[in-house]
Amino acid sequence: MAEPNTVDNPRPLAWVVNAVKGWVERCSAIWVQAQVIEVTRRSGPTQFLTLRDPAEEISASATCHRRVLDAAGPIESGMTVTALIKPTVWSRTGRLSFEVSEITPTGEGQLLAQLERRKRLLEAEGLFDATLHKTIPVLPRGIGLITGAGSDAERDVQRHATLRWPAARFVVRNTLVQGPTAAQQIIAALADLDADPTVDVIVIARGGGSLEDLLPFSDEALVRAVYATRTPVVSAIGHERDNPILDLVADLRASTPTDAGKLIVPDATEQTQAVETAKARLRQAITRFIDVEMTHLAQIRSRPVMVNPAATLDIAVEKLDSTLQRLRLATNRVLGAESRDVSHMLERVRAMSPKATLDRGYAILTDSEGGSITSVDDTDTGAGLSVYLSDGTLGVTVNSLDRRTPNRPTTQEDS
Repeated sequence: MAEPNTVDNPRPLAWVVNAVKGWVERCSAIWVQAQVIEVTRRSGPTQFLTLRDPAEEISASATCHRRVLDAAGPIESGMTVTALIKPTVWSRTGRLSFEVSEITPTGEGQLLAQLERRKRLLEAEGLFDATLHKTIPVLPRGIGLITGAGSDAERDVQRHATLRWPAARFVVRNTLVQGPTAAQQIIAALADLDADPTVDVIVIARGGGSLEDLLPFSDEALVRAVYATRTPVVSAIGHERDNPILDLVADLRASTPTDAGKLIVPDATEQTQAVETAKARLRQAITRFIDVEMTHLAQIRSRPVMVNPAATLDIAVEKLDSTLQRLRLATNRVLGAESRDVSHMLERVRAMSPKATLDRGYAILTDSEGGSITSVDDTDTGAGLSVYLSDGTLGVTVNSLDRRTPNRPTTQEDS
């Protein structure tokens, strides 16, 4: 038998916590309905939630595996959910908590989860690719408008568009904008406007509403129809906080119908001001260009050649005269040098000529045939010779021949 618990015989705190843990965890799992107050996602597998009773101020901490949250779809604060929970006690802190093994959104939470799954499916197919969005025309010839008959959305779009561009032309198709048949009516109107060659942009508009009221604008068939249109589509559904799937596939999202009226047409006043500003800039540019060209022209006209065109010829004549003078000097210098060279050469030639030799008292002997006699061996006794002197020619006859050894001095005997 266990010893009695007294002040002198206390139990360890761990024993008490473990005892409570064992007793609590004998409880079976139970389905409960609660509102999610807070969702804390961590990097690990365990995720943390705070649940509160929908009717009373009673809340509890809970944990679940990441797979449980991912399978439930988008679980956000404020959602009402149905969860399968089992109580547990944390041994280290003694804190009571609940382990969630299944969780399912209910009410709006369930709708949001369905829409999120549909959104992920369509996104995986590439229907939301922003690079495929068509460009909204600057000034559409015709504006297709799909909206409820006599609705505020219809008036807001038309009024703000015509305020900005009074000539805006609308082609209106009134349909249901909520309820089970609304999506089909919108699809039919969309096809009709897309086939109209005078319609350059289509606006799908509706005022704000609850999540259930806006369900037609998240209909998968409508989303695919908008994706397939050739005409650019503008989504103007609800208010800033409303985000149906149509916003993601449309070529342009307007936060409200009023905003759509401002986005689909330019502001005539702004365009007029822009034109006037552009005209003023153009005038300034033209005036500046003309001023620059006039200045350039004045600079050209002020050049000496433009003031006195003959000045260039005068300069050229001066250059020509100077060149001719230099050419004459150079020619005279060359001719003088060449003349001196010719004179020197003539003097050398004259000095080496036979006549110069004759002038110095020498004579030239030739035989009867005109051959030169340079040696006594070139003639014989009795031969007739010609003697060429500086002033004439003598005819002589060889009477005797006297041969002597060259370079031998002449003696009295030789004489």
